[in-house]
Amino acid sequence: MSAMVQQGTGMTSVDTARAELMPVQPESELQASARRARTRSIIWVWVGRAAVAVFVIGGWQLFTQLKWVDSFFYGQPTKIWDSLVTLFTEGTAFGSIWDQLWVTVQEALLGFLFGSIAGVIAGILLGSNRYLSNVFSPYIKILNSIPRIVLGSIFIVAFGLGIFPKILLAGVLVFFAVFFNAFQGVREVDQNLVANVRVLGASPFQVARHVTIPSAMTWIIASLHTAFGFAIIGALVAEVLGAQKGIGLIISQSQGRFDPNTVFACMAIMAVFTLGAEYLITLLERSVLKWRPPVRSEAQSI
Repeated sequence: MSAMVQQGTGMTSVDTARAELMPVQPESELQASARRARTRSIIWVWVGRAAVAVFVIGGWQLFTQLKWVDSFFYGQPTKIWDSLVTLFTEGTAFGSIWDQLWVTVQEALLGFLFGSIAGVIAGILLGSNRYLSNVFSPYIKILNSIPRIVLGSIFIVAFGLGIFPKILLAGVLVFFAVFFNAFQGVREVDQNLVANVRVLGASPFQVARHVTIPSAMTWIIASLHTAFGFAIIGALVAEVLGAQKGIGLIISQSQGRFDPNTVFACMAIMAVFTLGAEYLITLLERSVLKWRPPVRSEAQSI
């Protein structure tokens, strides 16, 4: 009988004996080995990232020095660095660079906050109620089809050059990004689970609080990564259209002076801020969705 089992599993008696004699590694050693493997993986990822940055920036610098690429139009890394130093040491024609950055950050954060809240509420309401969805669906599509730059111009004409029209434009861009994800997340909720909870006597508010919103939270949190980028875009575009302060105003003035180095310097500043905000959103996602087992992409992420 044992010979038949060994034959069925493809193992010979020699293989069985060899497996029995092999030492079993303690759990602590397995964990240490896994940590070392993960550390090596992280190191190689950062090496690859550094290599890409060196290749792109170094190639950019080399091509401009060899005159293969015209630095007048495309800038040059060393001159972009000089522009960054000038911005942070000498400031701008409109005041300190920190004041300009704070104005843009304030507009983006407020637009992100209001747009996210409005998008989540509208997405949950329309996703849970088919009648409301059918009524408002054409109007949502019409508003979403309007070019954002047109809305920015309308907001500036209506509300002036202050921060309010910038917050509005950033909020509109964030709203649609969050709304469609929240709407689809609610539609993906298991309807059998909702029906069972209603049978047990749950009110619509309790169904939304304990079933609908937690189930759609994965979709909502995922949309925040894209939505914050839209908030930055909305604030900068509105400042380029018309502003008294902000990073977008510096970009607009630099464009008028044919100064691509300062434009790229401003882009670098906003990129650093956006990466920091993206990291905080990732921490929020892990905290809110800690009950969810990690998917393969998250388990391998850095």
